[in-house]
Amino acid sequence: MKMKELLLFLSCVLCVSAYGLHGDVHINGCSDFDAEDMYGLDGEEVAYADFNNHMEVYILPPFAEPMIYPGAYKQAVTELKVCRHNLKALSAVMKDYPSNNHAPSAVMIYTRDEVEFGEENTLICHVTGFYPAPVNVSWTKNGQKVTEGSSTNVPYPNKNGPFTQISRLQFTAQLGDIYSCTVQHLALTEPLTKIYSPIADPGLRTAGVALLHRLWAC
Repeated sequence: MKMKELLLFLSCVLCVSAYGLHGDVHINGCSDFDAEDMYGLDGEEVAYADFNNHMEVYILPPFAEPMIYPGAYKQAVTELKVCRHNLKALSAVMKDYPSNNHAPSAVMIYTRDEVEFGEENTLICHVTGFYPAPVNVSWTKNGQKVTEGSSTNVPYPNKNGPFTQISRLQFTAQLGDIYSCTVQHLALTEPLTKIYSPIADPGLRTAGVALLHRLWAC
């Protein structure tokens, strides 16, 4: 399996506030065909450079206090040029070095909110412990590939080195539906797939079983 590999240059500054420790991170990386530049805070993506539309995109929710990085996109373009130059030089120097790839150590699939049939919710596919970034995550519903309503964030470095990446899928829970997230990475010999199927609330199931027992006892 061939996937695009990013050469990532990482910087992370930790600052202490009156409320505790916070982590601020700036990630930029490139390959021959792709590039990324992302700002994050406390494990959450805050902004990224959209090189196709030539702008900086801020993705904080509406209720959050605005956070602006002045000159961020211009800086991202400059760093991209440096990254491509370094990539070319390092590729030539390290072409005979063995790769140090790590397959994802864990893939989990779960819902953002408690499941209620007929109500909109979000499925989360959480992938961690892999190197290098990124992974490729794809979704299916009842065996059919799904792209609408899906999104995948920028890979985020863990404190011990490997990366974490999260993909989300908007869905409406219906009994009998089966969802899956499939993860591909250059260190995997075959894709990893996790399955999710909406089930009724455990309390409702317990009440239903108790009712059946009472009926059988009559």
